[in-house]
Amino acid sequence: MKITCAITALAVLAVSPAFADCVAPAAPAAIPDGNTATMNDMLAANKAVVDFNSATNTYLACVDKQHDDAIKAAGSDISTEQRDKLDKAQTTAHNAAVDKLNTVAGQFNEQVRAFKAKAAAAAQQQKANAKGKNGKG
Repeated sequence: MKITCAITALAVLAVSPAFADCVAPAAPAAIPDGNTATMNDMLAANKAVVDFNSATNTYLACVDKQHDDAIKAAGSDISTEQRDKLDKAQTTAHNAAVDKLNTVAGQFNEQVRAFKAKAAAAAQQQKANAKGKNGKG
């Protein structure tokens, strides 16, 4: 029985803490400043954020699968301590990835608001200039 528990513990520890086969995606290199960005800059940033979201979801699925596989590999002899360690590693990896995604999405959304405000101000200015040229006011 002690040998089975030792082997089970080694199997759990071998795959659990780092979820080694799962690679957290890198966040987009930079989010453009909405006050100076072009439409193409913002569209490229949007694509990068969407791709990052997709890669994060793939990473989270990997972490969940490795967690479940480690629990399954440990079998019915898994101790509460071992299961808690696996659960904690999964939760930590999951929360870190979601926090990173939320930070990137928040930064992007902030710059989208700035970009839209800049575009609205430019449209207002253009409208005012057009009224001035037509002698209407």
